[in-house]
Amino acid sequence: MSPAKVCLLLSLPLVVLLIMSFQAQGGLGQSLQALLRPDVTQVDELLLHFTWWPRLAVALLAGGGLALAGVLMQQVLRNPLAAPTTLGVASGANLALMAATLMAPGLLVVGREWVALAGGAVAMGLVFALAWRRGLAPVVVVLAGLVVNLYLGALSTALLLFNHETLAGLLIWGAGSLSQNGWGGAAALAPRLALCALAAWLLLRPLAVLELDEASAKSLGVSLKYLRFAGLGLAVFITGSVVSVVGIIGFIGLAAPNIVRMAGARRLGTRLLWSTLLGAVLLATTDLLLQRFSGMMATLIPTGAVTGALGAPLLLWLIPRLKLQGDRPPQASSLLAGRHAAPYRLAAGIFLALLLTACLGLFVGQGGGGWTWINPLEWSVTEWRLPRVMAAAASGLMLAIAGTLLQRLSANPMASPEVLGISGGCAIALILGIYLLPAPSNAALIGIGTAGALVTLLGLVALNRRSGFVPERLLLSGVAITALFDAVRSILLAGGDPRGQQVIAWLAGSTYHVDMTSALVVGALAAGLALATLPFTRWLDILPLGAPMAKSLGVGLTQARLGLLLLVALLTACATLVVGPLSFVGLLAPHMARLAGLSRAREHLVGAALIGMLLMVLADWAGRQVMFPYEIPAGLVASLIGGAYFMWGLRRL
Repeated sequence: MSPAKVCLLLSLPLVVLLIMSFQAQGGLGQSLQALLRPDVTQVDELLLHFTWWPRLAVALLAGGGLALAGVLMQQVLRNPLAAPTTLGVASGANLALMAATLMAPGLLVVGREWVALAGGAVAMGLVFALAWRRGLAPVVVVLAGLVVNLYLGALSTALLLFNHETLAGLLIWGAGSLSQNGWGGAAALAPRLALCALAAWLLLRPLAVLELDEASAKSLGVSLKYLRFAGLGLAVFITGSVVSVVGIIGFIGLAAPNIVRMAGARRLGTRLLWSTLLGAVLLATTDLLLQRFSGMMATLIPTGAVTGALGAPLLLWLIPRLKLQGDRPPQASSLLAGRHAAPYRLAAGIFLALLLTACLGLFVGQGGGGWTWINPLEWSVTEWRLPRVMAAAASGLMLAIAGTLLQRLSANPMASPEVLGISGGCAIALILGIYLLPAPSNAALIGIGTAGALVTLLGLVALNRRSGFVPERLLLSGVAITALFDAVRSILLAGGDPRGQQVIAWLAGSTYHVDMTSALVVGALAAGLALATLPFTRWLDILPLGAPMAKSLGVGLTQARLGLLLLVALLTACATLVVGPLSFVGLLAPHMARLAGLSRAREHLVGAALIGMLLMVLADWAGRQVMFPYEIPAGLVASLIGGAYFMWGLRRL
């Protein structure tokens, strides 16, 4: 089916919804009269002129602009994973607007679009800085964008946690609200998008060169760095303009170009045209559908959140049908090379550092008179700190082991519960359990979270089994699941439910409410699940070598994978229940252990577990001290520490 036919087919729901809307408004003639010559004495015509028609115009403009930005990013990076949200541009714009609202509200009077543009530009500049030494190589840019996106999301969560009442309005707008009270939004977007479309047309031929390999493009005298800079800079400008008017609507820029590509559009000009049209159609259709049923709902639901909720399943359906450049399974060399000469001596050193950090968390802190050293026998203070240290260590242990299992199972060093969306799937189940069940117990929440994580894992396996777990496909699957999680979270938090603040605090990963009983239970679960992974070490040494080698050595792949995935689900659910889904530990700890030379499975597990505990205990202590007497949740601090380390590591590549 051609791109034109696909766009026409997907436009039919929009046409039907428009006809139904016109009928409800007194017919097409009445609606057009309200658009062109509204009667100032008729309230209905004024509402149509200043709300309904501007909202439709903004939906069409924003959807087309995001799709155009998505095509540019995917063309420059030669990767269908690239989009405004996955490269951190939308998150940077949103963070800048939140920061300006709190610290410099006068900037919003000057123009919030410029604040959003500055935030998106800084985020994209950070991605450029991380990937510049590698010539803005597509894979490195996407990886840098993923890390920047998670990092900026953690910073936004921190601002929201400490300023929930001030930023409550931004929960709806930031999730993608198309509500309008005039033509200001459309008037601001239309000229900018027109100029961007003209610039994209002028860059059409140079950008088409990027479809060639690196050597062929350089032989034509094309400066790949500056061409990528121009293409991505234009995409940043488009994204910042859209975010400043309607907030974050992430799915359109990712899905529309992929749908058009799958429909047979191979030339860049064709993809730009039809993707822009399809993006406009998709967003306008979703918004009209939401308006149609908004009267049945007790709360206002942002359009961007609904777009993500509807788009994520479609994206998951598209993933097995995408043709990725370099579509080949990952190699195990990155997981097996560079073994340390004395691995267990190194592990003992890490264990000693963990003990020292635990002592720091228990006995050193700030009080009313400044920094103090608590006597170990002074139980009145230690009894409040010990459960938090135990819970932080247990959650770090579980996340680190889950990340190690995933990385060795898929032979992909970027695999982790956070990146692949497993923590997000677990969090969706837990949030729904909190909202739908009357006072659920911890045991019930663990079961619900495990089921959510396991369903997510099985979905990842089903989507990527035929492709041999290609890293890009796994990452794209994780992006789709994370988008679904963000959509569910935005819908629930935008409703104004009093439990929203509790959910925000839990999502940030605070150990504040952990008592001794809960800490002992979590510690026992972590120890038991960690011991349960030891019998699988032989499988974990063999599985990265590939399926043929594993079968020849007598490993039952189905049983091995199912057993390991069940362990990952349990570990992720228990850890997420304590510190939320935002931590980087599941990605960072196995990576640090491997860089230290702990490459064999047993050594890798032990080293990652120790590093994971060390990171979370340190994060919990730092969160209690940095802004004393206020606290930053341990999961949030771990995200900030882990993100900074990972960006430093990318810069050194």
